[in-house]
Parts: sequence; C-alpha cells; structure tokens
Amino acid sequence: MAETIYTLCILTSLACAWLLFASYRRTRYRLLFWSGSCFAVMTLNNLFLLLDKIVFPNIDFLPARLISALVAISLLLYGLIYEKE
Repeated sequence: MAETIYTLCILTSLACAWLLFASYRRTRYRLLFWSGSCFAVMTLNNLFLLLDKIVFPNIDFLPARLISALVAISLLLYGLIYEKE
C-alpha cells in the first residue's frame, strides 16, 4: 500500500508542476514559474522518498530529501517575496 501512496504523491506533484508550467507559458505570470519550479523539485523529493523507503531501504536518502525540500520551499519563497506583479 505504501508503494501506491508514494507513487500517487509523485504523480500528483508532477501533474501540478506540469499544469503550473503550462499556465506560465500561456500567461507569462512569473509566480506560476516559481510555483511550478517548487512542485518540480517536490516531485524529486517524493522520488527520493520512494527510493528511501521502498526501493533501497538500506541506503539513507534523508540528506537528499531534506536538501530537495529546502530547495523547493526556497524557490517558492523567493517567488513570493521578489515578484512584484
């Protein structure tokens, strides 16, 4: 059951990133770009979670998961603070 949930989380993050980038291409509203970038890195974070818990349980992916989460939140925070539209 955990594999299904982790896979659905990956697919949901990927779908959100794809939809946000598609909307950014249409409107050129930069906050959509930063949000899409955040969700793209969250997809990577969810992939690291799947690899950590299911595929390679003996290898510790916690540092990669924490760094990718920090990068994702930093991208969104940067977009929220520095975009003026």
